[in-house]
This record gives sequence, structure tokens and C-alpha cells, in this order.
Amino acid sequence: MTTIIDPVYGFIHIPLGLLRNIVKHPYFQRLERIHQLGTSAMVYPGAQHTRKQHSLGAYHLMTRAFSTLASKGVFLFDSEVEATEAAILMHDLGHGPYSHVLESVFVPGMSHETISLMMMEQINEAMHGELSLAISIFKNEHPKHFLHELISSQLDMDRLDYLCRDSFYTGVREGNIGAQRLIQMLEVRDDKLLINEKGIYTVENYLMARRVMYWQVYLHKTTVAAEEVLRCALKRAKSLARDGHQLPCSPALHFFLYNEISPERFANDPECLNQYSMLDDSDILTALKMWSKSEDKVLAILSNDFINRTLFKAIVSDTPLSEETIEEKCKLMQKELGISYSESKYFVRYRKLQNEMYSTVADGIDLIDMNGNIHDLSSVSHIVRNETSNLKDSKYYLLYQRL
Repeated sequence: MTTIIDPVYGFIHIPLGLLRNIVKHPYFQRLERIHQLGTSAMVYPGAQHTRKQHSLGAYHLMTRAFSTLASKGVFLFDSEVEATEAAILMHDLGHGPYSHVLESVFVPGMSHETISLMMMEQINEAMHGELSLAISIFKNEHPKHFLHELISSQLDMDRLDYLCRDSFYTGVREGNIGAQRLIQMLEVRDDKLLINEKGIYTVENYLMARRVMYWQVYLHKTTVAAEEVLRCALKRAKSLARDGHQLPCSPALHFFLYNEISPERFANDPECLNQYSMLDDSDILTALKMWSKSEDKVLAILSNDFINRTLFKAIVSDTPLSEETIEEKCKLMQKELGISYSESKYFVRYRKLQNEMYSTVADGIDLIDMNGNIHDLSSVSHIVRNETSNLKDSKYYLLYQRL
């Protein structure tokens, strides 16, 4: 058994065999080189934790969840427990550099979840089918539906860990949740994951904490500004590559800059996944350092902006901004930077971002009362019920180059 010391939970134990082999795999070790929160360290300097740490943390919470369920008489075969733990370890394998930030840049239309599954299937082939059950659970094809819910739902081990971990590393204490308390409240009925009604206030606290973390951390205006600078730099590099300009970069980044990779090609060309598995944050940062000296003015400015944290100015509004306001900013950039109007759009970005505290459409969070009756959270929680019409918050971000 391998023991890892984690600053959030203490000791995390990885048994020898399948789980240890997953942790040792290059695809998993690559997650050490990808920041969990993308560009958030530019706002919260402590947020230097990685996707690897998060995956190990989610795995640890999964082991706690199984201990709780076993104590309540929920029977599972050892193979089902191991497979679910394997699936949560691998759930984020498909993340690209800076996590979610560049998801739409390299392979537009393809989610990191789809790429994670492709990586799992490739590892499974090399392991002669040892991960087949884990993949079945990950895809929600296993008859015990609650195993998938522990991996992906509105109250899964993934979310519990990233809220605890991100709160810890950013120092935003409002995001801290009672993960252990929530896990102690877990129940199973008819292969459905439930929460004991005694845990209703803990669930409410979890939902409110998640809401706070989204607006205060994940969608913080400076984080969003940094993300847009990074996206625009990569989009400009992609445009220059398309026009035949030679840009210095790593072989893996070169592959995605100089090739048009559709979801169909990614799924059918093994070289795409091979090159993708070589990409991490260091490829992007190294390229930006070199591009900061580029002869292309747009790429040089954007690269310098990110390297030196001269990020876009951000104006956040609760109501949409007019097309005229955006156009005025573009014309100002065109004039002040001495670039074309089309190039000015790299320096003026407009985004609508949303955060939904609780979805009444997707599989909800169900509570079980002392009489065995099951209720959707929205029917018994005053906080959720009173906020139902306003669960999906929207904000409008105008981001533009500082002059």
C-alpha cells in the first residue's frame, strides 16, 4: 500500500494492484502538471494545486463514502468498490492545459469528459480489460445507478473534493463545506443515492458554499479576464499558424496549432490522443514566453499580458451591454494599438456567464425521512424552494485591453 500525505484530509491510502497502477500511469501523472483552477492563482496566489491532487482527494472521499454505506448495510462486491474508486481516480484525465480554460481551443466541440473516457479505454486495452467495470460505471451503464451518482451528480465526490480543496488553497473560507458530515448522511434505496433528512442543513450549506465559490473564485472577474487573455493568445497563434507563420512551441502544441482537429478526427486518429496526452500547462507557458517577442503585434501583446499579469480590465454587469458599447471599445483598441478592426476583437471580449445553485431539471438531490419517504430537496428546503426562480444567476462581462 502507498500512503500519501494530503494537506486537506491527512493520509490517503492507495492499495497495490489496479489503483496503484492507475496512479503510476503517465496519463495520471500528467495531471500533476495541470493547475486545478487554471488561472485563479493570478487572483489567489495559494491556488497552485493540481488536477492530480484533486483526483486523489476525490478518491479518498469515495473510500469514506463506501465505508459509510457498508456500515449501513449496503452490500457491494469488492470488484464494484474498486472499479468505482478507479473511475473517480480517472474522471479528470481528459483535462487540457489550464483545466477548463482551453477546452474549446484545441478540439472545439469535444468535452474533457469525452477525452477522459477515451484515455480510460486506451488504458483498459493495455491492462487487458481490467478497467471494463470502471468504464461501465463511469458511463452509467451499470445497474447500480448510485455508483455513477457518487462520481457524477449534484452531490458527488468530485464536487465535494473540489469545494473543500479549492476553499483550502484559495483561502476563501466561505467555500468550506462539511464533506465528512454529508458523507455520513448518505443512504441508498432502490439503487438511488439519498441523503438522510438530518443532513438537510448540511446540504443547504453545501449548495450555498458552491454558489459563493463560483462567483468569488471560479467566475471572479480577474480570473475570467486572465482566461480570456490566454484564450485570445492561443486563438491568435492558431490563426497565424493557419496562415503559414512559423511559431516556436513544443511538438504537442505544434500539432494542435497546425492541424484542424475536429471531434471526429480526434476520435478516429490515434495520433490526436497521443499528442494531447503530452500537453500540459508548461507547453502553454513556455510558448507564451517565446511569443512575447513575436513580430506579430497582437500575439506579442497578448503573450506579454499573460506573462506579466497585465490582464484585461473587466466590467461586470447584471444586465446585457449594448452592441454600441462593445463596438466603441473595439474602435478605441484599433486606434490606440494601431491594429485593424478585426484584430481589435482579440482585445475586446464579451461573455455571459451563469451559475446554477441547484438544478430541478437534472437528477436532483433526494432526501429520505424517518418514515422512509423520499422527497426532492426543492420540496423540503426553504432556501432552495424560495430561490427556485432565481437559482440560475447570470452576469455579463466586458473585458478589454488596458491602455
